Amino acid sequence: MPNELGRFPIVEWHQVVEKDGTYKVSRERFRAELAELHRRGYVPVNLSEILDKTLDVPAGKTPVLFTFDDASPSQFRYLERNGQLVVDPTSAVGILLDFIRTHPDWKPKGLFCMLPAAEAGHAFFGEKGIQGQQSAWRLKKVQFLHQQGFELCNHTLWHAKLSKYSDAVVQEQLARGVLAIDSAVPGYKVRGMALPYGLWPKNRALTLKGSWYDTKAKRTVSYAHEAVFEVAGGPARSPFDPQFNPRALPRVPLQGGTNLTTTLNEMDKVGGKWARFVSDGNPKTIAKP
Repeated sequence: MPNELGRFPIVEWHQVVEKDGTYKVSRERFRAELAELHRRGYVPVNLSEILDKTLDVPAGKTPVLFTFDDASPSQFRYLERNGQLVVDPTSAVGILLDFIRTHPDWKPKGLFCMLPAAEAGHAFFGEKGIQGQQSAWRLKKVQFLHQQGFELCNHTLWHAKLSKYSDAVVQEQLARGVLAIDSAVPGYKVRGMALPYGLWPKNRALTLKGSWYDTKAKRTVSYAHEAVFEVAGGPARSPFDPQFNPRALPRVPLQGGTNLTTTLNEMDKVGGKWARFVSDGNPKTIAKP
């Protein structure tokens, strides 16, 4: 039965590598999770569709928001072949785009929550030869994601534990994160931010709005997020639910021993606490159970 007041999952991936681990899923598992979501009637959407309440999901289907944290090379690697850059088919982006090519009812949608200046290659998906990634490719990767239809998200400058820092440092971390995205895609409106480690700053309001003065450029950089993502918490409320709160969005983290199937099974329970969002196929109406 259609129920557009039900829950939908915001799934969260970090590294997509050879084996499962902390903040890691294997490539085989990543493919299997995409296949399970597709088989069970989930359709990728973008954050903007959720915030603007413009979801257009086929009848009987459920929206799912893909989120990717930390901008590791495992998520997006380039390979250089005959002087041309191609997406590494073993990276998360390569696997996802290949899945979409073979499942045309899905479109390239999802949210990449990025770090512009983190260590160990987590700077816009790789640098300094780490995993074969050149620093010159970083902005091209961000631009490619935007061109494909994915959306871009702030995750601070270098994965700062915001609970540790002063208001000034919190604002610098978030403003410079937005500034870096703008350097790749000028004028891009960053609407969401993901909390590193799920830690809130002392002044929670600064996750949504603030500014930082760039002494080099002699200008003030402001940011205004509409959505804040936590690390966990289960499926999110429908944007049509009066209790929907984009300022503290729960997610379903996929890593190590966590299991997507368990969450999806719970959502399939009729009348359960996480009863799933099921579209009526008409974006002009809100189907209620």
